[in-house]
Amino acid sequence: MNKTKSFLKYLKHINNLINSLLEKNLNRLKFNNLLNLARSNKIILTFVALFIFFITYLLIPTFYKQSDIIKQLNSNLLEKFNLDVKFSGKFNYNIFPSPHFKITDSSIILGEDEISNIKKMNIYISLKKFFSKDKIDIKDVIIEDANFNLNSDNYKFFFDLLENDFKNTSLKIQNSNIFFRSNENEVLVINKVHNIKYYYDNNELKNILLSNNEIFNIPYKIKILNDQRKKVIFTELDLNFLKLKLENEHSYSVETYNGMANLNIKNLKSLIKYQGRQSYFEFKFFDKVDNPKFEYVGKFNFKPFYSTFEGYTKKLNLSYLLDTNSLIFQLVKTELFNNKNIDFKLNINSDYINNNSNFKNIKLNSKFKDGLIDVDETSFNWKDIIFFKLSNSLIFVKEGELILDSKLSTNILDNNKIYKFLLTPKKYRKKIKKIDFNFTYNFDQETANLKDIRVDGKLNQNINKIFSNLMLRKENLKNRIYLKNLLNQAIKSYEG
Repeated sequence: MNKTKSFLKYLKHINNLINSLLEKNLNRLKFNNLLNLARSNKIILTFVALFIFFITYLLIPTFYKQSDIIKQLNSNLLEKFNLDVKFSGKFNYNIFPSPHFKITDSSIILGEDEISNIKKMNIYISLKKFFSKDKIDIKDVIIEDANFNLNSDNYKFFFDLLENDFKNTSLKIQNSNIFFRSNENEVLVINKVHNIKYYYDNNELKNILLSNNEIFNIPYKIKILNDQRKKVIFTELDLNFLKLKLENEHSYSVETYNGMANLNIKNLKSLIKYQGRQSYFEFKFFDKVDNPKFEYVGKFNFKPFYSTFEGYTKKLNLSYLLDTNSLIFQLVKTELFNNKNIDFKLNINSDYINNNSNFKNIKLNSKFKDGLIDVDETSFNWKDIIFFKLSNSLIFVKEGELILDSKLSTNILDNNKIYKFLLTPKKYRKKIKKIDFNFTYNFDQETANLKDIRVDGKLNQNINKIFSNLMLRKENLKNRIYLKNLLNQAIKSYEG
């Protein structure tokens, strides 16, 4: 303590001496005296003295006990960011590029739990009030190479940080990971953080969170504005590679929250209304309030986790589901739904398919569970003549391409109309009730391969021989003449 007081007295003596020199010489700074003053080197000496004093001033924190500095930084972090930080590694002080403490191996404590392991933390301090260790003030904090472990009890950790005062400070997190875990401590989701920044925007007059992340190999950006006065959070979510942008506003002033979001996917603009609590989240998705063309409802339950998504649309646009650039297609290709902890159902009913009204009564069922994806029980009609139904299906990624492997059952509702459509000669018009076959469809190449064809429950060798070396491609599937010739050839070979 005596050492510190003596050093401070010495600095004050230098300060008084420099002030005296400045006052004496600045009064003599007239044009006629500049040349003589420069020759006397007093200006150079003055600036050298100032520089030495400034460097000496910056080094003051090195004379304080490390335990006292740690105590002050802990108090400051708790006051400014509500962060209870435990320092357990090396603790160094650097003055370049600006005064800061560099800490290795630290952690954040929330309640009684340690929720993070931090390899690097840089705490930048204000240049003011170095003469008192109790007045050293944190300016900015940068966290690097950290792992955060969150669960259903503390998942709001990053959102709660927005409630702090960032008017004169900022918090950054870089090159880190966020692990969302179940109550059994199993990892459900890993969010890779490229960078997160908390700061106060003087124009918006709000705390702002900017974040650049990656989840299941899907890059996304998020911007959150916290209006503490109105208790409202504004959110912008941007998944640029999917052409998806979500703008959201909701109030957090009550336990049960309600909100509304605008969703833009390519040229599709729609509205989402939602409500939720800590244990569940429900939403309604439609294009407009009055007489919507489509309407979907969904629910996410967090304890235990499962979700459902059901909807109806007059006409179903399959490009949003099956197109290689569609949102669902891209998400499935990332193998996002292959996580065994995901239990998700997606069911959509439609009157007919967009741009092809011959396909009617669409019931699209899908299930994502135990790391598997299937579309069992999906069914549709063609012209009220044939009823199709999928079973034993599996969707998977092979060599970067999305594959559907399934069994298709077809019930013939009207033989005469089929033969009339195909222009089949009357002598070959045998009565057929059911046709079953297995097929593999490649969404990327838009190709289909048929096998194990059974007519009325019997494996027909002639028909299978016709299709054995045949690969149906998109251009052929669109060619009505090709299809008619192919089917008539199979009908003629059928012995009945």
